[in-house]
Amino acid sequence: MIDRHEFAEELILREQIRKAIQIVKGRRSKRVLQERKDEQNLRFLIRDFLKEGQAGVAETAKHDSTGINALEDLLRNSNLLSVLEKGYKSLTTDKQQRESYRNHILVSVEKSLAPEESRKEAGEDEELEALQEDIDIQIDRPEDDPDFIDVNDKEEKPEEEGDPRDEFGIGGEDKTGRNRAYTDFHNIEKVILTSFDDLDNPEDSTMFEEYLIKNLALYFDKFESELDVNVEEPEEAADAVMDADKEEAAGGTGGGGELDLGLDTSGEEDIANIELQEIIKHLDVDDIIENIL
Repeated sequence: MIDRHEFAEELILREQIRKAIQIVKGRRSKRVLQERKDEQNLRFLIRDFLKEGQAGVAETAKHDSTGINALEDLLRNSNLLSVLEKGYKSLTTDKQQRESYRNHILVSVEKSLAPEESRKEAGEDEELEALQEDIDIQIDRPEDDPDFIDVNDKEEKPEEEGDPRDEFGIGGEDKTGRNRAYTDFHNIEKVILTSFDDLDNPEDSTMFEEYLIKNLALYFDKFESELDVNVEEPEEAADAVMDADKEEAAGGTGGGGELDLGLDTSGEEDIANIELQEIIKHLDVDDIIENIL
């Protein structure tokens, strides 16, 4: 027969073993949960790195054409669009000013890229011609001899310089738009030529020029749509009439211009006051104070 004392000790031992097992299981569960959590965080971290890497590659080389990549870099990372948007949207007197601005910018961009493209196509021949001109200029002329007496030496009057904006302008276009386009174009011409000059492949140069003109035209359309504030009112809103206006139209007083919702609330206020008084009668004030303290 088992002794009671031994039996009690055995029960205590079993209980301690059970508790120890529960503690071990709890620690193991926490460790497993922590490992899963760490693994999940690691997955998220790797996924973010992959996304950043893909985004970096996409930003540097999205298109099959180097010319288009150069154009996108120009539009994204220069002040080109911000200058044009500010200039275009500042001309709000009439649409002719904005159309003049648009036409002058597009034509000027095309003219500016034309000689650059010709220079690239000419290549070394143009450099040889320029060198030949320099050699010809260096040939001494009789007038350069210090012993030569020039009896026709007359002071030449400097020619009066005209307004450079006239040469820049397009006939028949608004001059306010022309003047703003002249200023803005000279602020963006250098950055355009810098991007274009990096392209040596004729196909890339052609793609750059063609899609630059197209995108600028589309952005001008976008700027114009953002200036359009003449939004038509919905038909439902035009037919909407407030109740007070309806009452006045029917010959009523309208209650001094106040909006009558047709609700009689005088009876509800009286009922609310009576109910409040009945509730106060059944409240134990001492008990409320004791609970608060």
